[in-house]
Amino acid sequence: MIKGFRDFIAQGNVIDLAVAVVIGAAFSAIVTTIVDNLINPLIGLLFNADDLNAFKIGVFGIGAVIGAVIKFLAIALIVYFAFVMPMNKFKERQAAKANAGATEAPEALPTEQELLIQIRDLLEKQKSA
Repeated sequence: MIKGFRDFIAQGNVIDLAVAVVIGAAFSAIVTTIVDNLINPLIGLLFNADDLNAFKIGVFGIGAVIGAVIKFLAIALIVYFAFVMPMNKFKERQAAKANAGATEAPEALPTEQELLIQIRDLLEKQKSA
């Protein structure tokens, strides 16, 4: 059981996931700061509120919900353009390289019958010489 767990942890996928979580948290902090200090005040101006989070309809803090949606969309855009799109392009290039190598047909190996015919012909040449 411990060996299986050790093998699982040693796989590259787990390490990749850990790196993604750390980078995602770092991007989240940056995007949160940008949204809180730049975007929310600008949108707050549209709703005549000091801050988007202060915008309320009755007792409902709708501004906080709008701010959370904006943060999510900003993080999703950054992750897509910084990680997903470049990785997809990389995979496409790798697949194109692999397909380019596969389209070059290697020399077909002779069949067993062709090999036997060649051996017979060589033996006949040796006998006659």
